[in-house]
Amino acid sequence: MDTEFFLDILKIDSTSGKERGLADFLASRLAAPGRTVEIFETGDGTCSLLVSWGSPDVFFCTHLDTVPPYIPPSVSESSDAASNADRDLLFSGRGTCDAKGQIAAMYEACLELERRGQQGFALLLLAGEETGSFGAKAFTGMHPGGDWLIVGEPTDNCMASAAKGTKAFEVTFSGKAFHSGYPQYGESAVILFNSFLNALNDIAFPVDNILGDTTWNIGRLFSDNPQNILSDRLTFRIYFRTTFETDAMVSNLMDSMIGDKSLPWQRAMTFRPLGGDTPSVFRTFPGFKSKPVAFGSDAPHLKGFRNKILCGPGSILVAHTDKENVLLGQLREAADNYVKMFEYIKNLPEQQDRPENM
Repeated sequence: MDTEFFLDILKIDSTSGKERGLADFLASRLAAPGRTVEIFETGDGTCSLLVSWGSPDVFFCTHLDTVPPYIPPSVSESSDAASNADRDLLFSGRGTCDAKGQIAAMYEACLELERRGQQGFALLLLAGEETGSFGAKAFTGMHPGGDWLIVGEPTDNCMASAAKGTKAFEVTFSGKAFHSGYPQYGESAVILFNSFLNALNDIAFPVDNILGDTTWNIGRLFSDNPQNILSDRLTFRIYFRTTFETDAMVSNLMDSMIGDKSLPWQRAMTFRPLGGDTPSVFRTFPGFKSKPVAFGSDAPHLKGFRNKILCGPGSILVAHTDKENVLLGQLREAADNYVKMFEYIKNLPEQQDRPENM
C-alpha cells in the first residue's frame, strides 16, 4: 500500500464544493501509459474522474468530496495491537475512511490488476456525493455505464447486502413577529416547529426485518429573530433514512401531516421535496463477510450499471466525526478484497452475470 499517496490526497482539502483540486491532482498523478483518463464536468465547477484500463466491464467507484470541516491527517501506531509484532498504523483526519481510504484501496487494487496484466476495469471518482450525488447524476447522463459497479463506502470491509434509502425536504414555518413580553399577540415559528417535532416523534414507523428502524435528522435550522421578538420565520431541512417498509410512507408523510390544517403548526407549515433515493439490494459473493447498512451512497444514482456491490474499509461509526480514522491493515484488506471481487466476477458463468433485485 502506497502510504505516501494516501497522505498526499488526505492533505488536499476536498470538502464538498472544493473537490476540483483533488480531481486535478489525481488526473495528473494517475495518468500513465496503458490508461485513459477522462474528466466529466458536473456543472457546478466540480468534476468527476474516470481512469480506465482497456474497455471496462468492472468499475471501482467512490467519491472525491468529504464532509466539512477539513481535518488535516495524522499518523500514529494503533493502540489495539496485541503485540509489537502486530502493530498497525492508524491514519486519522477527514476522509481517511470516507472516502479517501476507498480511493487509496481501490487504486492499489487497480495497480495489482495492472501488474497481473489484467484489462477491462476502471476507477471512477465522483464529485458531490455528500451533498446530493450530483457527480453521479451528471455521470449517468454522459456515460452508458457497464456490467459491474463496486462502490466504496465504510462498511468494515463487509459486502453490504442492502442499504437504506433517503428522502429530504426543505420546510418553512411562518409565524407572526411580536414583542416577546406579549406572546399572546404573536405566533412564534419556533414554537410551531416544536409542535411539528412532537407530532413527528409520535409517529410509529414499522420496523423493517432487513434494514431496521426508519430514522430522521434536522439540519440547516435557521431563525434570525432577535431574542426579544417572536420568530416570524423558521426554515430547516429534514432528512429521512428509509427502509423497504417505509420508503413509500415517508414519500407521502409531509402531505399527510399537514393535510387537514386543523392545528396551528399545520396551517403555518410549507415544504418542498428535495428528492432522495429508494432502499437498495446489492450483490454479495460467497466467502465474503456481508451485512445490511443504514446509509446511502452514489449507487442508486448510477443507473447504467447492471450489477452493484457496496464494500469498503473503515467504520461508518467514525465517518463524519472529528475522530475519523482507518487502519493501514483495513486498507490492505480492502485492496485484496477488490482484487478478489474482480477475479470472482471474471470467473462467473455467463448466466450468473445478471442483476439480482437491483
